[in-house]
Amino acid sequence: MSTLSIPLRFCFNPTTATFFPHSQPKPQNVTFQRRTTTTTACAASENPHQRQSPKQNKTENTGEDGEKGIDPAGFLAKRGICHKAFAQFLRERYKVLKDVKEEILKRHENFMVLASGFELLGMHRHPEHRVDYMEWAPGARYCAIVGDFNGWSPTENCAREHYFGHDDFGYWFIILQDNLREGEEPDKYYFQMYNYVDDYDKGDSGVTAEELLKKANEEYWQPGEDRFVNNRFEGPVKLYEQIFGPNGPQTIEDMPDIPDPETRYKAWAAEHGPSPTAVIDSGKEYDIFNVIVDPTWHEKIRELKPPVPYWFETRKGRKAWMKKYSPGIPHGSKYRVYFNTPNGPLERVPAWATYVQPEGDGRQAYAIHWEPPPEHAYKWKNTSPKIPKSLRIYEAHVGISGSEPKISSFSDFTNKVLPYIKEAGYNAIQLIGIVEHKDYFTVGYRVTNFFAVSSRYGTPEDFKRLVDEAHGLGLLVFLEIVHSYAAADEMVGLSMFDGSNDCFFRSGKRGQHKFWGTRMFKYGDPDVLHFLLSNLNWWIVEYQIDGFRFHSVSSMMYTHNGFASFTGDLEDYCNQYVDKDALVYLILANEILHVLHPNIITIAEDATFYPGLCEPTSQGGLGFDYYVNLSVPDMWSTFLESVPDHEWSMSKIVNTLVSNKEYADKMLMYAENHNQSISGRQSFAEILFGELDENSCHYKESLLRGSSLHKMIRLITLTIGGRAYLNFMGNEFGHPKRIEFPTSSNNNSYLLANRQWDLLAKDGVHRGLFSFDKDMMKLDENQRVLSRGFPNIHHVNDSSMVISYIRGPLLFIFNLHPKDSYDRYSIGVDEAGEYQIILNTDEIKYGGQGSLKEDQYFQKTISRRVDGLQNCLEVSLPSRTAQVYKLRRILRI
Repeated sequence: MSTLSIPLRFCFNPTTATFFPHSQPKPQNVTFQRRTTTTTACAASENPHQRQSPKQNKTENTGEDGEKGIDPAGFLAKRGICHKAFAQFLRERYKVLKDVKEEILKRHENFMVLASGFELLGMHRHPEHRVDYMEWAPGARYCAIVGDFNGWSPTENCAREHYFGHDDFGYWFIILQDNLREGEEPDKYYFQMYNYVDDYDKGDSGVTAEELLKKANEEYWQPGEDRFVNNRFEGPVKLYEQIFGPNGPQTIEDMPDIPDPETRYKAWAAEHGPSPTAVIDSGKEYDIFNVIVDPTWHEKIRELKPPVPYWFETRKGRKAWMKKYSPGIPHGSKYRVYFNTPNGPLERVPAWATYVQPEGDGRQAYAIHWEPPPEHAYKWKNTSPKIPKSLRIYEAHVGISGSEPKISSFSDFTNKVLPYIKEAGYNAIQLIGIVEHKDYFTVGYRVTNFFAVSSRYGTPEDFKRLVDEAHGLGLLVFLEIVHSYAAADEMVGLSMFDGSNDCFFRSGKRGQHKFWGTRMFKYGDPDVLHFLLSNLNWWIVEYQIDGFRFHSVSSMMYTHNGFASFTGDLEDYCNQYVDKDALVYLILANEILHVLHPNIITIAEDATFYPGLCEPTSQGGLGFDYYVNLSVPDMWSTFLESVPDHEWSMSKIVNTLVSNKEYADKMLMYAENHNQSISGRQSFAEILFGELDENSCHYKESLLRGSSLHKMIRLITLTIGGRAYLNFMGNEFGHPKRIEFPTSSNNNSYLLANRQWDLLAKDGVHRGLFSFDKDMMKLDENQRVLSRGFPNIHHVNDSSMVISYIRGPLLFIFNLHPKDSYDRYSIGVDEAGEYQIILNTDEIKYGGQGSLKEDQYFQKTISRRVDGLQNCLEVSLPSRTAQVYKLRRILRI
């Protein structure tokens, strides 16, 4: 496919008074692929006057499908994988992707426009003293806005045909005019605009619009160049007289046949000679001739700057607007969208609403028109931190982040939890349950309103402050996004939005999740893609989010929602149960996000380990930056709950932790996240410490066991895997209780829907575990553990239950045996020299026994071949302990 690279520019649009993107003040060029046409780049291009000839636009055929750098199955050859069926599937999927892109570009100018639907849809303040509302509801026959501002009238503010009220694609457009205050006169000029953000009132300076326009013309045009502006009909009249004479026909019926432009041009050229500014465009069927601008005049016009300041001066300020008008829909107004459908009238919460408040019973909800005055709108102070080479992610839920049995707020989290996360040594936070959802106990996974922050925790301005303060502390902010399914609720969510069953979702069985009762999106629909891709871009532009964790992508990639047996053969990933449309959506999401926002980070949560998850989209991958190794927490849970300590398999531990060496640098590891603490399950700390009796004779021994395993599990999970590590809020200090959200089964109790931060103020096991986790984070920060290459795992002994590996200058040794300690255990090392312990899980400050003496922290190598390495250390290994050695001095022999 021949392509045209169009350099687009993030620019300021004076008609809407909005900047894009919000977080980047400087223009930035992006390039998208689109079909070759005879038209040129849009006015938003960086150089709108530059034209590219078709010859320069041709690309070299380097890929299998004739596009430069594109190989739909390229990563298979890179990984040495030979599977004809899967390779063919990748090529077919790429053809589907091309078809989808072509269909998109028939409807949208480019992919940036596709992902910026929030600039048009929903409620938007227009400079011409009005609010515009747009909604997509193809199944509706009538659309209106009802709310407390118009007495909930379905006829007061409705879509009208002569206002472009409804188009062929199902989009409805409604204008809510501001109300002229009593005693005020309407604006003199129809183009009169107001600036609703700033307080300047240049339009009230006494200078008339006529004077400003005259000044603008005098500055822009040279003498005589504005002749056409002042005498608009002079040119057409002369052309008419030139063709028909002074007494030409006066009606269309009297009009004779006019020769085609090419014939007229040839006749003129025969009389006057060839024109330097007009040539016949030979050999092209799509055009007759092309007018070429005079180069001298072209360069002169390019050097001129449009008199935009004069145009802005005609705008009046906020004070003038407030004096003359009252808002048609005031800030804070409740509203819903009213549809008349074949099944009768219905009311819905708008799909693009940015702030929603559910009623007390949760059955009904209202959109809130959010347009705070400038003095109350949040003003950003900080920019996003640089992307670190390794990620230490602190996963958190705002609602349960407090100590009291209630729903905590954004402000509480900002003031209390963010400084704690920074102190603990993490460099990123991942927030779950932020997007508006109906039921609190669903942890935010049954999303109802995709563009709204949950009103349980505060307002959009409160959430902006949270993100901004996190950036000020050097923390990246990730959001867990749920595009794999949506809530099936009709009154609050998107299900049956316009009265039809297939507006946003598939119809029939494909539209329902097999086990969770949720709705599955129709990923092949261009308007659904418009909604979902715009939703991703919205959170970045509006709230400056730094990345997304895509929740449960296996639910969307397969028609069985990932609940099937996988044999490990690639046939499982290309059979009839794989949803190509969902895969194409994920590819588009990663491509568009990484072009519009180069520093964005995307993480995939996929239990099936789909091949190519983190490969480039140009080589047949899905384009994610990281994937979550979900098998690790399941393994630790199984060991702790079902397997006696002495039967733990060291080989299984290592194989699970490093199950996919090829993608080790893309792997996000965690020992436990919120899944291990929610839905009736127990946290590791509850398993290890929950049943302990302080009066028991085995209490100290059991406490030591739990503390030791808690530390070792986290240390090996952090240091043996990829470049990213995650921990759920409270697990770092061994939170003793699971999470239980208020439901009818527990009498709507909030007793377990919080975190016991007060445990850190007391001496004991929890403070010791927090101290260890804090030093573990410092280990990565100071020694760059995660950013180093894949470790050399050279010692795995199931009999002695010892694991050892080398990562850079660091040597990690784990003795997981429940009873046996070793005085002089031989561990192979490559470099001869002096090694020093820099982290020891058995230190007293971490709740250990302090078995090692000070002189045992330094070890010198012995020239003896062990574990296939030239040298070795003879170290002391107390049972259930781990040690981290660092090479301090190299000895040359």
